Amino acid sequence: MGVSRRDFLKGGGAAAAGLALTGKPANAAGQVPGLRTKGLASTTTVCPYCAVGCGMIVHTKDGKIVNIEGDPEHPINQGSLCSKGSALFQVANNERRLTKVQYRAPNSDKWEERSWDWTMERIATLMKRTRDRNFVKQEKINGEMYTVNRNEGMAMLGAAALDNEECYLLGKFARAMGVGYLEHQARI
Repeated sequence: MGVSRRDFLKGGGAAAAGLALTGKPANAAGQVPGLRTKGLASTTTVCPYCAVGCGMIVHTKDGKIVNIEGDPEHPINQGSLCSKGSALFQVANNERRLTKVQYRAPNSDKWEERSWDWTMERIATLMKRTRDRNFVKQEKINGEMYTVNRNEGMAMLGAAALDNEECYLLGKFARAMGVGYLEHQARI
């Protein structure tokens, strides 16, 4: 016997109405397993991989990440994650992840471990040297000299993991350095 789509929908509607009219509330309490994240500290964050900005919930115990999942209340991803976002737990908990600064000197074939203080001082020194070497104070345009205060030797790149405030501060810093080449990962 063939059942038409209309007959199927009528039968399904009648069955749903019959169940709804019984008035008995469903009891699923006996079927709910214990939550694996019970007792863990939860923090919301944004996935660092791309410019979409998916929300994540990170569960920690004693300062160590034990679970990462999509945030169901986040307006962008509503709890779902792509394959990279789903694998972020493995990035955070990986014995091969670098936790100390590694430096390879020019023309060297080996890496050396350096302190964060040395690294920050080195970055600041190189940035200042590059800015001083490539800074253009004035430029002649159509026979007239104009003040431009431009650093042509540097560029700044924003990333998807930065929030609006961080992007604002990065832009302000770049302009203070005279950098005119500002770009963002989301546009590239």
